[in-house]
Amino acid sequence: MKICCCIKQVPGTTEVKINPETNTLVREGVETQINPFDLYALEEAVRVKERMTAAGEASTVTVISMGPPQAEDALREAISLGADDAVLLCDRAVAGSDTWCTSFALAMAVKKLAPDMVFCGMQAIDGDTGQVGPGIAVHVNYAQVAYVAEIAEIDTKKMTVKRLIEEGYEVCEVNLPAVLTVVKEINEPRTPSLRGKMAAKKAEITKWGAADIGAPDNKVGLLGSPTQVVKIMTPPCRGGGDTYEGESPELAEKLYDVLKCMEVV
Repeated sequence: MKICCCIKQVPGTTEVKINPETNTLVREGVETQINPFDLYALEEAVRVKERMTAAGEASTVTVISMGPPQAEDALREAISLGADDAVLLCDRAVAGSDTWCTSFALAMAVKKLAPDMVFCGMQAIDGDTGQVGPGIAVHVNYAQVAYVAEIAEIDTKKMTVKRLIEEGYEVCEVNLPAVLTVVKEINEPRTPSLRGKMAAKKAEITKWGAADIGAPDNKVGLLGSPTQVVKIMTPPCRGGGDTYEGESPELAEKLYDVLKCMEVV
Protein backbone atom coordinates (compact mmCIF):
# COMPACT_ATOMS: atom_id res chain seq x y z
CA MET A 1 0.00 0.00 0.00
CA LYS A 2 1.22 3.45 -0.93
CA ILE A 3 0.51 6.12 1.69
CA CYS A 4 1.10 9.88 1.51
CA CYS A 5 1.02 12.41 4.31
CA CYS A 6 0.88 16.16 3.67
CA ILE A 7 2.58 18.32 6.29
CA LYS A 8 3.21 22.03 6.65
CA GLN A 9 6.06 23.91 8.27
CA VAL A 10 4.56 26.70 10.39
CA PRO A 11 6.01 29.45 12.60
CA GLY A 12 7.02 28.14 16.01
CA THR A 13 6.50 31.53 17.59
CA THR A 14 3.86 34.26 17.79
CA GLU A 15 6.51 36.83 16.84
CA VAL A 16 5.76 36.79 13.10
CA LYS A 17 6.23 39.47 10.48
CA ILE A 18 4.09 40.28 7.45
CA ASN A 19 5.46 41.30 4.06
CA PRO A 20 3.81 44.73 3.53
CA GLU A 21 3.78 44.29 -0.26
CA THR A 22 2.27 40.80 -0.51
CA ASN A 23 0.51 40.59 2.89
CA THR A 24 1.98 37.10 3.36
CA LEU A 25 4.02 35.70 6.23
CA VAL A 26 7.76 36.33 6.22
CA ARG A 27 9.12 32.82 6.88
CA GLU A 28 12.84 33.46 6.41
CA GLY A 29 14.72 33.59 9.71
CA VAL A 30 11.65 32.60 11.75
CA GLU A 31 11.67 29.67 14.19
CA THR A 32 9.58 26.88 12.67
CA GLN A 33 7.97 23.54 13.50
CA ILE A 34 5.80 20.90 11.89
CA ASN A 35 2.18 21.95 12.15
CA PRO A 36 1.06 20.18 15.38
CA PHE A 37 -2.08 18.68 13.81
CA ASP A 38 0.04 17.20 11.01
CA LEU A 39 2.04 15.19 13.56
CA TYR A 40 -1.12 13.19 14.33
CA ALA A 41 -1.66 12.61 10.61
CA LEU A 42 1.93 11.44 10.19
CA GLU A 43 1.71 9.13 13.19
CA GLU A 44 -1.48 7.53 11.85
CA ALA A 45 0.07 7.13 8.40
CA VAL A 46 3.02 5.31 9.95
CA ARG A 47 0.69 3.18 12.07
CA VAL A 48 -1.30 2.16 8.99
CA LYS A 49 1.96 1.27 7.25
CA GLU A 50 2.98 -0.90 10.20
CA ARG A 51 -0.49 -2.42 10.37
CA MET A 52 -0.58 -3.31 6.68
CA THR A 53 3.00 -4.59 6.66
CA ALA A 54 2.19 -6.89 9.59
CA ALA A 55 -0.74 -8.21 7.53
CA GLY A 56 1.62 -9.05 4.67
CA GLU A 57 0.96 -5.96 2.52
CA ALA A 58 4.23 -4.10 1.90
CA SER A 59 3.59 -0.41 2.54
CA THR A 60 5.45 2.89 2.45
CA VAL A 61 4.83 6.45 3.66
CA THR A 62 5.86 9.42 1.55
CA VAL A 63 5.55 12.82 3.18
CA ILE A 64 4.89 15.92 1.06
CA SER A 65 5.30 19.58 1.92
CA MET A 66 5.04 22.80 -0.04
CA GLY A 67 7.24 25.64 1.09
CA PRO A 68 10.61 27.39 0.97
CA PRO A 69 13.93 25.48 1.05
CA GLN A 70 14.02 25.45 4.87
CA ALA A 71 10.89 23.27 4.86
CA GLU A 72 13.33 20.43 4.21
CA ASP A 73 13.98 20.44 7.96
CA ALA A 74 10.34 19.51 8.61
CA LEU A 75 10.55 16.69 6.06
CA ARG A 76 13.68 15.27 7.68
CA GLU A 77 11.93 15.36 11.04
CA ALA A 78 9.03 13.46 9.46
CA ILE A 79 11.44 10.79 8.23
CA SER A 80 12.86 10.50 11.75
CA LEU A 81 9.29 9.82 12.91
CA GLY A 82 8.76 6.91 10.53
CA ALA A 83 8.19 8.22 7.00
CA ASP A 84 10.17 6.42 4.29
CA ASP A 85 10.84 9.30 1.91
CA ALA A 86 9.87 12.90 1.30
CA VAL A 87 8.99 15.36 -1.45
CA LEU A 88 9.41 19.12 -1.18
CA LEU A 89 7.37 21.23 -3.56
CA CYS A 90 9.58 24.30 -3.68
CA ASP A 91 9.20 26.88 -6.42
CA ARG A 92 8.74 30.65 -6.50
CA ALA A 93 5.80 29.98 -8.83
CA VAL A 94 3.80 28.49 -5.93
CA ALA A 95 4.81 31.09 -3.33
CA GLY A 96 1.91 32.99 -1.77
CA SER A 97 -0.70 30.38 -2.76
CA ASP A 98 -4.04 30.67 -1.02
CA THR A 99 -5.95 27.64 0.26
CA TRP A 100 -7.35 26.75 -3.16
CA CYS A 101 -3.98 27.00 -4.94
CA THR A 102 -2.22 25.14 -2.12
CA SER A 103 -4.65 22.24 -2.32
CA PHE A 104 -4.36 22.22 -6.13
CA ALA A 105 -0.54 22.14 -6.09
CA LEU A 106 -0.43 19.42 -3.44
CA ALA A 107 -3.06 17.47 -5.38
CA MET A 108 -0.90 17.58 -8.51
CA ALA A 109 1.98 16.14 -6.46
CA VAL A 110 -0.36 13.49 -5.04
CA LYS A 111 -1.50 12.57 -8.57
CA LYS A 112 2.11 12.02 -9.58
CA LEU A 113 2.67 9.70 -6.60
CA ALA A 114 -0.71 7.92 -7.03
CA PRO A 115 -1.12 6.75 -3.40
CA ASP A 116 -3.89 4.61 -1.95
CA MET A 117 -4.31 6.89 1.08
CA VAL A 118 -3.54 10.52 1.84
CA PHE A 119 -3.37 11.79 5.42
CA CYS A 120 -3.64 15.45 6.47
CA GLY A 121 -3.99 17.23 9.78
CA MET A 122 -7.42 18.73 10.42
CA GLN A 123 -6.06 22.27 9.97
CA ALA A 124 -2.92 24.39 10.13
CA ILE A 125 -2.33 26.65 13.10
CA ASP A 126 -1.34 29.60 10.89
CA GLY A 127 -4.04 29.51 8.17
CA ASP A 128 -6.62 27.67 10.32
CA THR A 129 -9.03 27.03 7.41
CA GLY A 130 -9.23 23.22 7.53
CA GLN A 131 -9.85 23.22 3.77
CA VAL A 132 -6.60 21.94 2.24
CA GLY A 133 -7.24 18.24 2.91
CA PRO A 134 -10.78 18.25 1.44
CA GLY A 135 -9.50 20.43 -1.40
CA ILE A 136 -6.89 17.83 -2.31
CA ALA A 137 -9.58 15.14 -2.34
CA VAL A 138 -11.72 17.16 -4.76
CA HIS A 139 -8.81 17.88 -7.12
CA VAL A 140 -7.68 14.23 -7.29
CA ASN A 141 -11.23 12.85 -7.20
CA TYR A 142 -10.60 10.66 -4.13
CA ALA A 143 -13.14 9.78 -1.46
CA GLN A 144 -12.69 11.96 1.63
CA VAL A 145 -13.41 11.74 5.34
CA ALA A 146 -12.77 14.70 7.66
CA TYR A 147 -12.12 14.71 11.41
CA VAL A 148 -11.21 11.02 11.64
CA ALA A 149 -10.75 9.88 15.25
CA GLU A 150 -10.13 6.16 14.61
CA ILE A 151 -9.42 3.74 11.78
CA ALA A 152 -11.27 0.65 13.00
CA GLU A 153 -10.70 -1.66 10.02
CA ILE A 154 -8.65 -1.41 6.84
CA ASP A 155 -7.58 -3.52 3.89
CA THR A 156 -6.36 -2.76 0.37
CA LYS A 157 -9.87 -1.94 -0.91
CA LYS A 158 -11.72 -0.15 1.87
CA MET A 159 -11.66 0.98 5.49
CA THR A 160 -14.05 1.66 8.33
CA VAL A 161 -13.43 4.85 10.28
CA LYS A 162 -14.96 6.75 13.16
CA ARG A 163 -15.16 10.48 12.61
CA LEU A 164 -15.82 13.24 15.10
CA ILE A 165 -19.04 15.23 14.61
CA GLU A 166 -20.82 17.79 16.79
CA GLU A 167 -23.23 15.24 18.26
CA GLY A 168 -20.57 12.57 18.93
CA TYR A 169 -19.12 10.13 16.41
CA GLU A 170 -20.12 8.79 13.00
CA VAL A 171 -18.93 5.42 11.62
CA CYS A 172 -18.23 5.39 7.88
CA GLU A 173 -17.10 2.74 5.40
CA VAL A 174 -14.90 4.32 2.73
CA ASN A 175 -13.51 2.88 -0.49
CA LEU A 176 -9.86 3.49 -1.31
CA PRO A 177 -8.18 5.60 -2.57
CA ALA A 178 -9.17 8.23 -0.03
CA VAL A 179 -8.05 11.42 1.70
CA LEU A 180 -8.39 11.61 5.49
CA THR A 181 -8.01 14.58 7.80
CA VAL A 182 -7.47 13.50 11.40
CA VAL A 183 -8.12 14.95 14.83
CA LYS A 184 -5.71 14.72 17.75
CA GLU A 185 -7.85 12.10 19.52
CA ILE A 186 -6.72 9.53 16.96
CA ASN A 187 -3.32 8.76 18.53
CA GLU A 188 -0.31 9.97 20.49
CA PRO A 189 2.60 10.94 18.19
CA ARG A 190 5.84 9.08 18.83
CA THR A 191 9.25 10.58 19.48
CA PRO A 192 12.02 9.97 16.94
CA SER A 193 14.26 6.95 17.49
CA LEU A 194 18.04 7.00 17.05
CA ARG A 195 17.63 4.88 13.93
CA GLY A 196 15.04 7.34 12.65
CA LYS A 197 17.33 10.30 13.25
CA MET A 198 20.15 8.59 11.38
CA ALA A 199 17.83 7.79 8.47
CA ALA A 200 16.63 11.40 8.38
CA LYS A 201 20.16 12.73 8.31
CA LYS A 202 21.11 10.57 5.32
CA ALA A 203 17.84 10.87 3.41
CA GLU A 204 17.72 12.52 0.00
CA ILE A 205 14.76 14.87 -0.23
CA THR A 206 13.10 14.90 -3.65
CA LYS A 207 12.48 18.46 -4.85
CA TRP A 208 9.80 19.30 -7.40
CA GLY A 209 8.85 22.57 -9.03
CA ALA A 210 5.56 23.56 -10.57
CA ALA A 211 6.67 22.21 -13.95
CA ASP A 212 7.51 18.81 -12.44
CA ILE A 213 3.92 18.31 -11.29
CA GLY A 214 2.32 19.90 -14.33
CA ALA A 215 0.85 22.85 -12.44
CA PRO A 216 0.06 25.83 -14.72
CA ASP A 217 1.32 29.21 -13.50
CA ASN A 218 -2.21 30.65 -13.57
CA LYS A 219 -3.43 28.06 -11.05
CA VAL A 220 -0.74 28.41 -8.38
CA GLY A 221 1.02 31.12 -6.44
CA LEU A 222 -0.05 34.58 -5.43
CA LEU A 223 -1.18 35.60 -8.91
CA GLY A 224 -3.19 32.42 -9.45
CA SER A 225 -4.97 32.63 -6.10
CA PRO A 226 -8.68 33.54 -6.36
CA THR A 227 -8.57 35.07 -2.86
CA GLN A 228 -6.23 37.86 -1.87
CA VAL A 229 -5.32 39.39 1.50
CA VAL A 230 -5.71 43.13 0.94
CA LYS A 231 -5.08 44.34 4.48
CA ILE A 232 -3.76 42.98 7.78
CA MET A 233 -4.14 44.78 11.09
CA THR A 234 -4.12 44.07 14.80
CA PRO A 235 -7.59 44.64 16.30
CA PRO A 236 -7.68 47.06 19.23
CA CYS A 237 -7.76 45.55 22.71
CA ARG A 238 -11.15 45.37 24.35
CA GLY A 239 -11.67 47.81 27.17
CA GLY A 240 -14.12 48.12 30.02
CA GLY A 241 -15.78 45.21 31.77
CA ASP A 242 -16.73 44.70 35.40
CA THR A 243 -15.06 42.45 37.98
CA TYR A 244 -16.98 40.82 40.82
CA GLU A 245 -15.54 38.98 43.81
CA GLY A 246 -17.17 36.67 46.31
CA GLU A 247 -18.41 33.11 46.83
CA SER A 248 -19.96 31.12 44.00
CA PRO A 249 -23.64 31.39 45.09
CA GLU A 250 -23.29 35.13 45.56
CA LEU A 251 -21.58 35.57 42.18
CA ALA A 252 -24.17 33.42 40.43
CA GLU A 253 -26.96 35.59 41.81
CA LYS A 254 -25.10 38.76 40.81
CA LEU A 255 -24.54 37.41 37.27
CA TYR A 256 -28.24 36.58 37.01
CA ASP A 257 -29.18 40.13 38.01
CA VAL A 258 -26.79 41.59 35.41
CA LEU A 259 -28.12 39.37 32.64
CA LYS A 260 -31.69 40.16 33.67
CA CYS A 261 -30.99 43.85 33.36
CA MET A 262 -29.60 43.21 29.88
CA GLU A 263 -32.80 41.30 29.07
CA VAL A 264 -30.76 38.18 28.26
CA VAL A 265 -32.77 36.07 30.74
